[in-house]
Amino acid sequence: MAAKPRKMNADAALVLEEFVPYRLSVLSNRISARIAELYQAEFDLSVTEWRIIAVLGRFHALSANEVAARTAMDKVTVSRTVARLLERKLLKRKFDAGDRRKSILDLSASGTRLHAQIAPLALALEARLLSGFNTLEHEALEALFDKLESGLASLS
Repeated sequence: MAAKPRKMNADAALVLEEFVPYRLSVLSNRISARIAELYQAEFDLSVTEWRIIAVLGRFHALSANEVAARTAMDKVTVSRTVARLLERKLLKRKFDAGDRRKSILDLSASGTRLHAQIAPLALALEARLLSGFNTLEHEALEALFDKLESGLASLS
């Protein structure tokens, strides 16, 4: 059975706590903050640093623009975070021989080791977060994420 849609007219009040984008943002921020406590305490990493390490651990050899696109972070945040990770020698950068403005980022050996340490912990945290879901609910959540992604395209 389809959910009853909210009344959509010019006089409709925005009830923030029922507004899906707001609820998703707040929930995401709360989850990220909890997880960040672990990353910071155990690995001295911020959430943005971990996101970049996670993306490069999964996809490898990306430009900063590609990292920004995959993480949905702005380019300035990515640039600053990459600089910190390069300074800590968790990333390596190769410059294009023909155009030194173009560079490719990847995990260094120490970044790869760190990723291998954190990834299982991240998966365990996700499992704890979803522990109240049965299989059907988890599948439904995944389907809802897919529908939200598809709906996002209609906002363009």
